[in-house]
Amino acid sequence: MIERILPRSVVGVDAFGDLPQASLHPLEALVVRHAVGARRREFATGRWCAKQALAGLHVPEAPLLPGPHHAPRWPEGVVGSITHCAGYRAAAVARSTDVRMLSVDAEPHAPLPAGVLESIALSEELAMVRELGVVSPGVHWDRLLFSLKETVYKAWYPATRRRLEFEDARITIDLSAGAFSARVLAPSPLRRYGRPLDRLSGRWLVSGGLLVAALAVPAEDTTAGAAGPVSPATPRHFPLSVT
Repeated sequence: MIERILPRSVVGVDAFGDLPQASLHPLEALVVRHAVGARRREFATGRWCAKQALAGLHVPEAPLLPGPHHAPRWPEGVVGSITHCAGYRAAAVARSTDVRMLSVDAEPHAPLPAGVLESIALSEELAMVRELGVVSPGVHWDRLLFSLKETVYKAWYPATRRRLEFEDARITIDLSAGAFSARVLAPSPLRRYGRPLDRLSGRWLVSGGLLVAALAVPAEDTTAGAAGPVSPATPRHFPLSVT
């Protein structure tokens, strides 16, 4: 499923459940040695998806150990992202020569708990969620907004080593295109063509009880200060769906 919203330069792998063949390198196993069984299985399947995706880039297999704030440390020359939620695990990777920033996020297609939306959304975003709920009430727009913000933050930290708070990014959702854009309101240390790189864009979808989002910033493009929209055409991927 994840491949439907990834650009051609990104390899994506997903699994609808934990896989019995998903084993961990001994160093990876140490990371979750004190975790409950469900967490260990989730961790192992996420790493398995990531390694299958790396194989699609012809990158030799190696343990994927957590770095600062628990984000995976990817092999040299690779950017990537792992996500998991109930019943779904996915990973996406790309060469850093092709993609500058990359992240994916999955959430259950269900409303946010009471009070959470108000704690994460800017006033403009609250109004947008209300309007979208009228136009298309079949989508839990509050949960999608949460997922899109997570997608932005997961892309931002590896590239900048700076954390974002929920109020540091303003999301705009395009219903008809299944796309979104984000304006990072915090100061950006990243620049392109002499301007701050503070505008990002990506895609999202709702399918099978899940919300899935992806953001990929090309390593090079022709738009000063902004990432172009993710192209849906001919994705390069190795999807693996397990029920």
